[in-house]
Amino acid sequence: MSNASNVPGIKGTDPASGPHADLLDGAYRKATWRLIPFIFICYLFNYLDRVNVGFAKLEMLDALQLSETVYGLGAGIFFLGYVAFGVPSNLILHRFGARRWIAVMMVAWGSLSACMLFVTTPFEFYVLRFFTGVAEAGFFPGMVLYFTKWFPSHKRGQVMALFMSAIPVSGLIGGPLSGWMLSHFAHGQGGMDGWQWLFLLQGVPTVLLGVGVWFYLNDGIKAAGWLSNDEKAAMQTALDNDEAQRAAGVHAVHSFGQVLRDWHVWMLGFIYFSIQMGVYAINFWLPSIIKALGFENATTVGWLSAIPYLFAGVFMVLVGRSADRRRERRWHLTVPLLMALGGLLLAANFSSNTVIVMVGLSLATMGALTGLPMFWPLPAAFLGSAAAAAGLALINSMGQIAGFLSPFLVGWIKDATGSTDVALYLLSSVLFVGAMLVLVVPARLVNR
Repeated sequence: MSNASNVPGIKGTDPASGPHADLLDGAYRKATWRLIPFIFICYLFNYLDRVNVGFAKLEMLDALQLSETVYGLGAGIFFLGYVAFGVPSNLILHRFGARRWIAVMMVAWGSLSACMLFVTTPFEFYVLRFFTGVAEAGFFPGMVLYFTKWFPSHKRGQVMALFMSAIPVSGLIGGPLSGWMLSHFAHGQGGMDGWQWLFLLQGVPTVLLGVGVWFYLNDGIKAAGWLSNDEKAAMQTALDNDEAQRAAGVHAVHSFGQVLRDWHVWMLGFIYFSIQMGVYAINFWLPSIIKALGFENATTVGWLSAIPYLFAGVFMVLVGRSADRRRERRWHLTVPLLMALGGLLLAANFSSNTVIVMVGLSLATMGALTGLPMFWPLPAAFLGSAAAAAGLALINSMGQIAGFLSPFLVGWIKDATGSTDVALYLLSSVLFVGAMLVLVVPARLVNR
């Protein structure tokens, strides 16, 4: 490990304190403003392309004569491809660099998402969703790994919250936008239905952003021409010190073999699975639940769908700042998960009351989506750099199994019972188990 004494421009000082603190703070501000807005936009379209099938469903099922179960399976089969290729994709990114591989992934999944407009049968629906999942598999864990190349542990809570606020923003923007597209193109302009235009107009920008990644992102601090040499040295020293602290800690995982043998990794994978069970139920079924309240107009459903995401975006950033400031991780994850649980129970128990259902859905969305960025500092805190690429991808892949199970179970239960209430009770139970397991994670491993 290098230390402060042998890094040019630092001369024996910890760059996070003393006379070089201002230099380091300025470098972090530069990195944040340079990287986060662009990556935020990429993730926004990543999420739009992943979940826009929830809005397309409002017209697509009738147009193609598909059942709720077929839709749930098609929405979920995306994640079989995602899980199968998550670890290999992240290892490729680690080997060849984030800029190249993320660009390739974005062009591929944007093209496949746009091609959803050609679907006419359940089989075509399943195949395109599966390969879109394959193309997207490395993007999110790759971004988590990418941030570890720039920011030390104590900075990542807020960075992850800013990055992942793209999820509620995608709902905030995507809901009204998708509703408008369905309404505006409802009369078959250009020989296509509204749901076909939705896939095309939300897939093409991803392709263009993928090209932009190739020219805009840097693979690490050394390649960042927009940082001065002193700023590069200060940031690299902070990362080296952070890695040394993790390596000397009470628990650190450094190889892929250790990742597979470590029970903390598997427990964290289940915690992430429980969070994603709630997240994907909301993402894929929120428009349908709101429509079931009696709102038939797609534009109205879109605007109402934006309300929970608006509250979630604000809540996510506030909790991220609090977690970094207090250097506390477990309760900043547990409380939002319990909030999501309460929101789902509220929506299930008062399913005929529009106001209470909207309050419940807002609480559930705030809690579940905030759980995502609050979760990732936990594994990143004790996975050594040699294990991070595979370990983060493995945990992410375990969580994404929920992306298959959640929409499929909700669809199957709705077909069987005519309601989503039983599914909401089931998802609440899974969230409760996940929240309790968070408190099993030793605080000394993650509260940094």
